[in-house]
Amino acid sequence: MLTPGVLWLRRRYRFERKKWPKSLLVHIPTSLAIAGMQLFLAESIWNMVREEPLSIYETFRSIEFSFAFNFQTNTLAYWVILGFGYTLEYYRQFRDRELRASQLQAQLMKANLQALKMQLQPHFLFNTLNSISSLMHKNVQDADKVVARLGDLLRYSLETEGMQEVSLRDELDFLRRYLEIEKIRYGNRLNVSISTSNGVLQAKVPNLILQPLVENAIRYGVGPRSAGGKIEIIAERNDDMLDLVVRDDGPGLPQGASGHFSEGVGLHNTRSRLEQLYGENHEFRLENSNGRGLEVQMRIPYHEESVVEE
Repeated sequence: MLTPGVLWLRRRYRFERKKWPKSLLVHIPTSLAIAGMQLFLAESIWNMVREEPLSIYETFRSIEFSFAFNFQTNTLAYWVILGFGYTLEYYRQFRDRELRASQLQAQLMKANLQALKMQLQPHFLFNTLNSISSLMHKNVQDADKVVARLGDLLRYSLETEGMQEVSLRDELDFLRRYLEIEKIRYGNRLNVSISTSNGVLQAKVPNLILQPLVENAIRYGVGPRSAGGKIEIIAERNDDMLDLVVRDDGPGLPQGASGHFSEGVGLHNTRSRLEQLYGENHEFRLENSNGRGLEVQMRIPYHEESVVEE
């Protein structure tokens, strides 16, 4: 019954810098007074409920005995309750700071992801406008088709603005529209195959994660070759992970080059976005395939709900 009073005194007289001497002068006598009050009340109540109440002398002796054996315990209980109150308060403060830090970290991650994504859009737009400019001198009809497809892609970008993750189905739909533009530029020189295992189209993937990788494959694996080349895009689920592969049959990396060789905006941002979204729970590798060409491999957690709130 006296615990709420002890907790109120803890809030009123706190052991803080420059205040602890005053608080100590309050808590020491109060702990002694409350310990004595508790013993007196307990003995009085116990005497009232006895079948045969004690005499005044017996009551005095009972209180004296109780004080001798229980006063120290009651005093200690006061300080235990006081310590428990401080422990609970510090734990709540710790959790509040931890929650605020987590929220700040999430906001920072979201801002970083958005900045990386915003870098990709003008990069992609610049390259596509270059394609239109080139086609205008060769085939106005094809240039007109590219403009129309570019409108579709920009519309999709607006619809998914602020979304860090989309379904693999939507990502592949965007990629196919982009490839329509590239097919107009390269014609039969560009051959693309897309392969997905059953049930993976609902998986969430970073928005615009495949387009820069395919663009890189076209630029280095197909563009320089008069005969053109082939690009394969593969999506498979392995247990709780999703494997995404973009493979071309071009010259690949120079002998002895590392996975970071000649990383442009697309590859650099892809690597950074994966690190921001999934931390250490992902893989991103560039390596020469067994036959010929470069193979970009991504492994990310398989999930159907976004890991970043929009």
